[in-house]
Amino acid sequence: MKGGKLIVFSAPSGSGKTTIVRHLLKQKELNLDFSVSATSREAREEEREGEHYYFISLKEFKQHIKSNDFLEWEEVYRDNFYGTLKSEIERIWAKGKHVIFDIDVVGGLRIKKKYPEETLAVFVKPPSVDELKIRLKKRKTESEDKINMRVAKASIELATAPQFDFIIENYNLEKALAESHELVANYINTKKE
Repeated sequence: MKGGKLIVFSAPSGSGKTTIVRHLLKQKELNLDFSVSATSREAREEEREGEHYYFISLKEFKQHIKSNDFLEWEEVYRDNFYGTLKSEIERIWAKGKHVIFDIDVVGGLRIKKKYPEETLAVFVKPPSVDELKIRLKKRKTESEDKINMRVAKASIELATAPQFDFIIENYNLEKALAESHELVANYINTKKE
C-alpha cells in the first residue's frame, strides 16, 4: 500500500472523537477523507450505506477475512464484526487524500502496528469517567445498561492511551479542536524520511 498518510482518532465512546474528526474533515487545507468501516450488523434507521458504514452480511464479512481484504477487523460482539477494508484506503489514496479514522482503540492500535511510519495515532481522553457517563446519558441514544457497559469498557480503553502517539485531553472542546488541527497539520506537512 502506497499513498497518503493515515490519521487515527480513537477514544472511549463519548470522549468527543467523532466531533473532532468531523471538524477536521471540514478543514479543506488538510486534504482528508473519512475511512468508512464495514460491519456485519444491520443498519440503524438513520444510517446510510457508504456514508456511515458498508453493511455486508456475516458470510461476506468472513469471506473478506479469509481473503485478507481487511487492514484491521474485530468481532466486537458475537457475530457482530467491524473492520476497515484495504480497498477503502486505496480509494481515498487514489483521490490524492490522507485517510482519517474515527475508530475504536483496538482497531486504531492495529493500524498503527501495521503501518507505523504512515500512521499518526491520537487518543482522545475525556475529563473523567464520570463526565463520560454524563455525556453518554445526554445523547439519549442508549439504555442505562448499554451506557454502563460502555463506561466499563472505557476504563479498559483509557489504560491503552500511552500506546498512542499523542493524547488530546478533551476538557474544553475548542481547545481540543485547535490542538487536533495543529497536530494533524504538522503531521501531514512532515515529509517521510
